[in-house]
Amino acid sequence: MIYLAGPLFTQAEQAWLRSVKAELMRHGHEVCWPFEMFTEGQIADWGPIAPRRIMERCREALEASRTVVAWLDGVQVDDGTAWEIGYAHARGKPVLGLRTDSRQAGDTSHSVVNAMVEATCQSISRSVSELVLALKR
Repeated sequence: MIYLAGPLFTQAEQAWLRSVKAELMRHGHEVCWPFEMFTEGQIADWGPIAPRRIMERCREALEASRTVVAWLDGVQVDDGTAWEIGYAHARGKPVLGLRTDSRQAGDTSHSVVNAMVEATCQSISRSVSELVLALKR
């Protein structure tokens, strides 16, 4: 199973990740996407313990996954996505990045994202079709 990490706070982010998930599934991959793991109602019901519940469920899903695909667009990688990348790496799970953003956001002139994130990723694809090929390897 692939754990699909990325920001999911705007309708645009949700639509993009939904399309990435659909494409991965079209190529035969089982995908776990945190946006579908709980509802706004559940989060509201959890009240002040919501952050811990969200983290625990995401951690459990990461544990159950064999690979992480992390969406890395933006001036800076989403902080939750960065946590998921680090956790997966610490558990020995491969992380494949997806960055369609043309802006340089790394620490060196050769980097595309933060050096720690970039070095953790097994590969960073620049399109979904490139990502699908990377997953076949």
